[in-house]
Amino acid sequence: MAMGGGGGGRGKGRLGGMNEINVTPLIDVMLVLLVIFMVTAPLLTTGVHVELPKVKSSPMQTDDTKMMVIITSDEHVYLGKDEITGDVDNKLATNARLKEEKELYVQADESVKYGVVLRVMAAARQAGVEKLGMITDPLVVKQQ
Repeated sequence: MAMGGGGGGRGKGRLGGMNEINVTPLIDVMLVLLVIFMVTAPLLTTGVHVELPKVKSSPMQTDDTKMMVIITSDEHVYLGKDEITGDVDNKLATNARLKEEKELYVQADESVKYGVVLRVMAAARQAGVEKLGMITDPLVVKQQ
C-alpha cells in the first residue's frame, strides 16, 4: 500500500527533484565579498592626525586588587611590587593569577619610550591577557 514516486523503478522518476543545493552561486558571492573586504580593510586602518580635545575629567576609581604592571622612568618593570625587568615574558606567562583573571593594567611613566610599553603589552597578550587597561592621570583644565 505504499505509494511510489512514479517512474517504475528505473532511476529518478518524473516527479523526483534535485536533492542537492547548488553552492556555486553562493561561493561566487562569498568570493566577491572577500575581495571587497580585502580591498577596504587597509583603508580603514590608516591613521588620520587629529588633535584630541582637552577636557576636564575626574579620576577613575581604581580597585587596588587589580593586577598592575608598572614601568618606571628608568625602564624597570614591576608586577605589583616585584621587579620583573629581566624576564617580563616568562613572569607574565607563568603568573597563575594573571592566567585566571586575564585582566591587567599598565601604568607607565610619561618619559618611558613607546616601544618599551608596547613590548610589555605584547608580552601580556602572549600571556593570555584579554582585558588590558592603561592607567593615566586625568588632565585637569583650570576653569576660568
